[in-house]
Amino acid sequence: MVRFSLKYSLWFITLVMLSACDSKEDTGLYSIYQLDKYKNGKGVVSLNETWEKQESLMKSFPKGIEVYRTHREINGKVSNICLVAFNPKHNIDFKPIVSKVAQTPTDFFKAESGDVYVCLNAGFFSGNTSLSLAIYNTAIQSINTKSLQRPFNNVNTPYYPTRAAFGLNSDFAPSVSWVYSVGAGNGVLYQYPQPSPNELGLAPQNIPSAIFPQGGAVWNPRSAIGGSPMLIHKGQIKITDNEELADLDNNAKRARSAIGHLSNGNIVLLAAEGAQTGNVNPSFHGLTLRELADVMLEVGCVGAINLDGGGSSSMVIGGEQVITPSDKNGERKVVSAIILKGR
Repeated sequence: MVRFSLKYSLWFITLVMLSACDSKEDTGLYSIYQLDKYKNGKGVVSLNETWEKQESLMKSFPKGIEVYRTHREINGKVSNICLVAFNPKHNIDFKPIVSKVAQTPTDFFKAESGDVYVCLNAGFFSGNTSLSLAIYNTAIQSINTKSLQRPFNNVNTPYYPTRAAFGLNSDFAPSVSWVYSVGAGNGVLYQYPQPSPNELGLAPQNIPSAIFPQGGAVWNPRSAIGGSPMLIHKGQIKITDNEELADLDNNAKRARSAIGHLSNGNIVLLAAEGAQTGNVNPSFHGLTLRELADVMLEVGCVGAINLDGGGSSSMVIGGEQVITPSDKNGERKVVSAIILKGR
């Protein structure tokens, strides 16, 4: 009789405890199995509480791509930053594209066939000529500029910078590096573990080759986009604007665009809104180059590069511009862009 009563008493106590744990309002100790019910699904990127997920922009998105926005002060000025994170192995195509005639990122978006999710402005350009690397499915569309004219001893002199690039290999694994196309024409694309140590005011470095800078190796990305300068390399902020001869109002707050990757292989696209030309009291102020690097590091990037910014910065999601362009007339026409679409 005692055994019977003890058995059913324990059963009753257990039932009461399970019922209490089933109530979401109750607090107390939970087993790891019960806690699992209240965990959010693992996202593409882990962000702090200042970032808000933009569900309204993601209604037609497949699994593996997410959009976030933050409005917050950075060094005393409010910034509007939009971020897209995606897993390139989830049938999401990373497509750098170059146009023969400059067009807006919205036009790039509209002209692309298939299920198109995002368009971000990409590399640098002059007129209708791309000055930055663009490769898609191993086809080279353009290369990083091979030489730049800079004054040395009061004479315009050619310098040969190794500039930053972001790429995916055949297994969709991302990386960033300093690159140069060695040889005539498109040449052979080399990547280097450090940039050629150019510096304004000093004699130009040798033309990059298979042996200079040291440690170079042939780079054969599946798809890649060039920019300048490097922002983050091997998990550390490493802004090589001097070596890359990239004078981009680096210390001024302005619109910025960037691309980077996380340690898990997921990719981040970012666009920061800047003040419109002539607006002396803007709502948003943009970022300096260092602030851009800080934000990319904050969101988890272990590698990141700067893309064309200022009036060129524009991000289009689902056909909608998510930052206001800096140019008074709206989106600037650009020569290259990054498209995210269904693969």
